[in-house]
Amino acid sequence: MNRSNSQMGRRKFMKMITGLVGSCWLTPASVFGENHALIKKSIASTGEQIPVIGMGSSRTFESIGDESAMTALAEVLQAFFEHGGTLIDSSPMYGSAEQVIGTLLKTITPPSDLFAATKVWTDGKQNGIEQMERSRKLWGVKQFDLMQIHNLRDWQTHLETLQAMKAEGELRHIGITTSHGRYHDQLQSILEKYPFDFVQFTYNITERETENRLLPLAMERGTSVIINRPFARGSLFRKTKGRPLPDWTAEIDCNSWGQFFLKYAVSHPAVTCAIPATSKVHHMIDNMGAGTGRLPDAEMRKRMEHYFAGL
Repeated sequence: MNRSNSQMGRRKFMKMITGLVGSCWLTPASVFGENHALIKKSIASTGEQIPVIGMGSSRTFESIGDESAMTALAEVLQAFFEHGGTLIDSSPMYGSAEQVIGTLLKTITPPSDLFAATKVWTDGKQNGIEQMERSRKLWGVKQFDLMQIHNLRDWQTHLETLQAMKAEGELRHIGITTSHGRYHDQLQSILEKYPFDFVQFTYNITERETENRLLPLAMERGTSVIINRPFARGSLFRKTKGRPLPDWTAEIDCNSWGQFFLKYAVSHPAVTCAIPATSKVHHMIDNMGAGTGRLPDAEMRKRMEHYFAGL
């Protein structure tokens, strides 16, 4: 594509996206019911509250250069904000996701309490500093609310940098992540020795090994927990395809299997929020519904586990 065509395409895209801002979206109350207030949990280290449903961007927000896909993602992001969402999680590992998020944030006004979270994913102090600054410019934010060390990569080097940045007011919270069970022993050792505001790992109704060590440890250490892969990369839906929800899920204001899985994940006492990723508006609205109404208590969680295991 030549430069003039590229500029025309960009202007057309920006016009389409800007038009979405004026679109009429249903409010959370009109979608989920007047009595279904947004559920928030406190960040352990500060007491600040955030909604229990955030938004991930892995494998979904990697569409820079594709106008139709970008338009669809603008609708997804707009729905996320309209339904009370604040925490967006990304990483340099996710292709063009950070660039896509930054492009959309220029045209869709984020809420005043936007919680921008990304990760450092490289080796070496200077590389880490430069990567984080690149991410900040791509997002177009003054500072990140949360910077996480992705998959423990060169974590000792980056932790020193992040602690210094936090002390200087260049970021608000420090975190560390993994999505691989093989790193759980190492992650446990790190959390036992060093203070983090957040930790992020996988937890869902079939992958519950973290209940034994990491979740209790996070509570003990005052570390807030972000859950990735709450749908086990879609495998939970494959098991429930074509099956109706049991009637008793009405007791927790659950209207879909997606809400079933999300309500299960975020109802654990140690969990602060979950970050499901989607590129579809109706899935986003459904996900946000999991963050309203009632959450399962310990007895209901056992019932959910037993029912799902029997499918």
